[in-house]
Amino acid sequence: MKGLFLTLEGIDGAGKSSHIDALEALFKAQGRQVTRTREPGGTPLAETLRGLILEQPMDALTESLLVFAARRDHVVRVIEPALARGDIVLCDRFTDATFAYQGAGRGFDPAVLRTLETWVQANPSGGLLQPDITIWFDLAPEIAAERLAGARVPDKFESQPVEFFRRVAAGYAARAKDAPRFVRIDADQSREAVWQQIEAALAERGLVASQSGGAP
Repeated sequence: MKGLFLTLEGIDGAGKSSHIDALEALFKAQGRQVTRTREPGGTPLAETLRGLILEQPMDALTESLLVFAARRDHVVRVIEPALARGDIVLCDRFTDATFAYQGAGRGFDPAVLRTLETWVQANPSGGLLQPDITIWFDLAPEIAAERLAGARVPDKFESQPVEFFRRVAAGYAARAKDAPRFVRIDADQSREAVWQQIEAALAERGLVASQSGGAP
């Protein structure tokens, strides 16, 4: 079977990570093999870089270079082999997050990010590795901040002010504007209602056989 690359995106606190278990179970119930991963991370090297990116102070260029270095190792060692096997790859964040966080949030030059994207995600056919579908959990930054409050010790991004996340949210909206692969999910709903949106979107695109109608 053909591999499928599915990513989950959204600002911190939007609730995307809480639905990965249900997505994995849904696809496995359809008889598919699933590779579940995340960014930054997914390989030993990329996880080491993740710790630096999330905790150490650095300028936006250094941050972006480390993000794409981690991504390259992740693509080569995990994502491309899994897709070649015919797996469904479920990835918590990918390059859209870089354009939203480092680009819009940190104000870094999107032209440089596009160059890095081209270098890192080039495939042998001459194209660019991109997700087949991106589930975008859209939530007002003020609500996301309320959800995050007291949930855990924040990393350097989670501890940013609301205005930073307003810029990040705008970055996601801009990235989604001309990309049909994006599925916008209204994340300001109950967990069950959010899941129903996800499942309906997948069924509409023929990615699951039918809707179960159940909560995750």
